Amino acid sequence: MQIIPITELTVGGASDFARLTDVALRRVSEPEGGLYIAESSKVIARALRAGHIPRSVLLQKQWLADIEPLLADFPDVPVYVGEPEVLEQLTGYNLHRGALAAMERPALASVEELIRDARRIVILEDIVDHTNVGAIFRAVAGLGADAVLITPRCADPLYRRSVRVSMGTVLQVPWTRLPEWSDATPLLHAHGFHIAALALAPDAVSLEDFEKNPPEKLAIVLGSEGDGLSRAALASADTTVTIPMLHGVDSLNVAAASAVALYALRVRPAETA
Repeated sequence: MQIIPITELTVGGASDFARLTDVALRRVSEPEGGLYIAESSKVIARALRAGHIPRSVLLQKQWLADIEPLLADFPDVPVYVGEPEVLEQLTGYNLHRGALAAMERPALASVEELIRDARRIVILEDIVDHTNVGAIFRAVAGLGADAVLITPRCADPLYRRSVRVSMGTVLQVPWTRLPEWSDATPLLHAHGFHIAALALAPDAVSLEDFEKNPPEKLAIVLGSEGDGLSRAALASADTTVTIPMLHGVDSLNVAAASAVALYALRVRPAETA
């Protein structure tokens, strides 16, 4: 490995890791720079297994033994090593997970490619909280949906917090950006998908009833944390579905709702025969 000690904040190659807590900066610099940040040896390993290419690594010295075997195929990748205080000054927070890697962003697949053979997909409309995005990806991975489509204004799944909360599953679940609903709706219908919007509405169908005979190909649409789904999303839906609630509670957090809906509407083994 190319080990480069960091004793001050003037090492040019380590700029990939500067000011990681500045959300506004990272939203612009990471996509435009073609990179994302993978945090912890577990997430870095998952990124490498997914075929992603590391550009540089930042870590505390005690994590070298964990990272070295992961980078066996990348001997030219610089590994910046420093004391916790210096790394905290650089990144803006305490690296309690030990290691960060700046990874090259893979090219996004087309919507058609992702949904061609899918039976369950999840659409995230304008969800701006990175924690919720990461938690939904973890639910998708754990409960067996085939892909995630995100609208143009949805938060970046490869933002550091999303990757961390998802436990790296954003690196294994196929995902891409969806066009506006005027283009997305006919595209989904052309591929045989029934669009089910999770929302509160007078004409909504209970999830208990909807899960009894779910469509063969289903797109589950989840809305933003504050305003919920847009009018365009609701107009595009073939069915509006609501999760029955008790004790005066009208809805769940969007990530929790995604897990409930995905479990209820999962493809059963008998359906795959």
